[in-house]
Amino acid sequence: MTLPAMQTSDDYNQECRACPRLALFLDGVKRENPDYFAKPVPPFGAANPHLLIVGLAPGMHGANRTGRPFTGDFAGILLYETLYKFGYASQPRSERADDELRLIGCRISNAVKCLPPENKPIPEEIKTCNRYLAAEIGRLPRHTMILALGQIAHVAVLMAHQLKKSAYRFGHAAQHILPDGRLLFDSYHCSRYNTQTKRLTTASFEAIFAAIRDQMEKRRCHTSM
Repeated sequence: MTLPAMQTSDDYNQECRACPRLALFLDGVKRENPDYFAKPVPPFGAANPHLLIVGLAPGMHGANRTGRPFTGDFAGILLYETLYKFGYASQPRSERADDELRLIGCRISNAVKCLPPENKPIPEEIKTCNRYLAAEIGRLPRHTMILALGQIAHVAVLMAHQLKKSAYRFGHAAQHILPDGRLLFDSYHCSRYNTQTKRLTTASFEAIFAAIRDQMEKRRCHTSM
């Protein structure tokens, strides 16, 4: 499987085995599913984005299978439809890593790059993998806004900035101004559970992107004055 060419070793290491539990789990997944990617999944999208989206971790039959974040699984349905609607994606569907989908001014990453058992990474794994997210965020343009999908992604972004989570509480539709001036937005994760239980609706998810768009426009107006 061909990986996106824009990735660098600083924010992605395909051979990383720093988390023994995850490495052994992926070994087993690969034996049972030889055609699955079953490695740390690289970020996907623009190298210098206006928006960085941080998810939790690859899904078993989504990113872990295809090798691209939110590609080929249920969680990606709402995400990519919304990205397309707001002009961040070239098409509303993401089924394969080698399809024609391109992100526009947007980049997608994960708090944990490897598939965790039961989709639940342990705190030590989140901490160990955070160096990749921190390196990635550290190279972003200062104007880049960040959207955290779920509380674990929210905490990972704070960890990458060396900030205490008690000072920036997670909440759906919450907005946080970080010390470096970046804006961090929170949303419930677009998982099957959250969307089917209506905890997260299409309207409430799109409202987050509308808020991001509004803040971007405000900053453009401010910088042009």
